[in-house]
Amino acid sequence: MTRTADTDYWSLLGLPPGSDGVSLKRAFRREARRWHPDLNGNDPKAEERFKLVNEAYAVLSDPSKRRSWESGQQPSTLSDDPFAEGFPDFQDYLAVVLGVPEPARERTPRDAHDDASEHPRGSWPATAEPPPPPPVQATEDLETTVDLTPDQALQGTAVELELSDGTVVEVQTPPLAGDGWRLRLAGVAGGGADHFLQLRVQTEEGLRVDGLRVLYRLELLPADAALGCAVDIPTLSGPVTLQVPPGSSSGRLLRLRGRGLSLNERRGDQLVEIVVVIPSSLSEAERALYRRLQELALDPED
Repeated sequence: MTRTADTDYWSLLGLPPGSDGVSLKRAFRREARRWHPDLNGNDPKAEERFKLVNEAYAVLSDPSKRRSWESGQQPSTLSDDPFAEGFPDFQDYLAVVLGVPEPARERTPRDAHDDASEHPRGSWPATAEPPPPPPVQATEDLETTVDLTPDQALQGTAVELELSDGTVVEVQTPPLAGDGWRLRLAGVAGGGADHFLQLRVQTEEGLRVDGLRVLYRLELLPADAALGCAVDIPTLSGPVTLQVPPGSSSGRLLRLRGRGLSLNERRGDQLVEIVVVIPSSLSEAERALYRRLQELALDPED
């Protein structure tokens, strides 16, 4: 690996010069996970980039090494390759470099091979049984809600998620995403569980975005739904007046053409869902009217 005093360690970690220690650790976790050889088996450049990330953090986190680098000198402690004998497990690596407790991890086939090397077949002490297999630990998937603006959902955007171990994962949401979408990050949670991102794309007026379409729930009193009415409806471009037809039941969809999002030459509609609601409290006069309606429904000729 070629190391020179001209190497821009700040740019390598995606940071502006002089960033604080918290930002430095966060950027290091992100880049180390991104380029660790165990997580990039098909990328021949990952090993070299991972070494540079490790070198950048070693220099920038040490005041004396940073001063030497900033003055144009080559820090002598970086002359040897710390990975000449291979790369540690990613979590072990973070625990050593950042000084964080090492999380418990499941035994791997490599662990079993190491045990077998220490105790060849038939060489277990006569007074001891071979160690039992480790208990199976139940894992639980995690979920985080992410709020997006309609434009972010339309174009796609980068979302940073900090995991429980401090690792920062950057996720690119797909274009034309919608409210209620779930994005799966496989195996990033503790114990190899999945972490889901629940997308929420809603406005303060209650508009929900789904691709190019916009959805809105319109609550109506029974009389308005039965007789029809004119209602002001919010849209992304301002309120419009909607004429609700008589006899509209819950679940009926009314379409406002062209009131959705647009992408290139495509433009979506806004759908208005009718929801008929009953007031939680009724006056005696209202109860009497509902009883009369009930009687008429049972005997229309009355």
